[in-house]
Amino acid sequence: MPTSPVILITGASSGIGAATGRLFAQQGYRAVLAARRMERLQALADEICAAGGEAWPVAADLSKLEDAQNLARLAIDRYGQVDILFNNAGFGRLGWLEQLDPQVDIQTQLQVNLLGLIQMTQAVLPNMIERRSGHIINMGSIASFVATPTYSVYAASKFGVRGFSEALRREVGVYGVRVSGIYPGGVETEFAGVAGIRRKTGFSTPPFLELSAEQVAREVLRLARRPRRVMIIPGLMKLAVWTNSLSPALLDWMVERLFVKKERGS
Repeated sequence: MPTSPVILITGASSGIGAATGRLFAQQGYRAVLAARRMERLQALADEICAAGGEAWPVAADLSKLEDAQNLARLAIDRYGQVDILFNNAGFGRLGWLEQLDPQVDIQTQLQVNLLGLIQMTQAVLPNMIERRSGHIINMGSIASFVATPTYSVYAASKFGVRGFSEALRREVGVYGVRVSGIYPGGVETEFAGVAGIRRKTGFSTPPFLELSAEQVAREVLRLARRPRRVMIIPGLMKLAVWTNSLSPALLDWMVERLFVKKERGS
């Protein structure tokens, strides 16, 4: 009798990670929920189990190599497999580069968003290669394609995620392991509160382009069912990617005139 597939979700205590855990559990997946905030993970796992699903919370700080390795080992020891790794953990700390805190805003952000994702993938990958099956889904951002002012370090981490995903996809496809990147625009999560966004212009993602965590979770499920190399959501965000690629000088001029000069007060 075939066993239910296993999904390991990092950053599962809130937002996109929590919504993905609920949705995949409803679809019959066994969900390993990982994040730093154990009390939130436990509450989510209890909710999923009460609804008839299966979820297992594991506290992990993905800025630490040993936590990533231990998380992979625990998941594989318990279930024998990880069918999908959803590398979702990450955060943003935005601001002018010269004003960012070197430790919290730069080093830790890169450590979690990029290095933690790479280390988590490395820890899970041998199991997938051995089984000749698996799917790694990496959470990027529209900032993986279009870097804007005050997002310098965040964009660096997300550009790195895109490059890593592309290279890894070409490394492991021969083993039957799929690699996908999902690149959303603005999402209604805790991101803004953590990022410390303060803007004189009031610029933000227009409501008609803003996604809910549940919408992103549904797109992750679509990727799981029909793997793709790249998924940019919502579709209109492809216009920004196209403009940045074909006419970067125009975009530079628009951003400087409409945003930077007003925010900098120059």
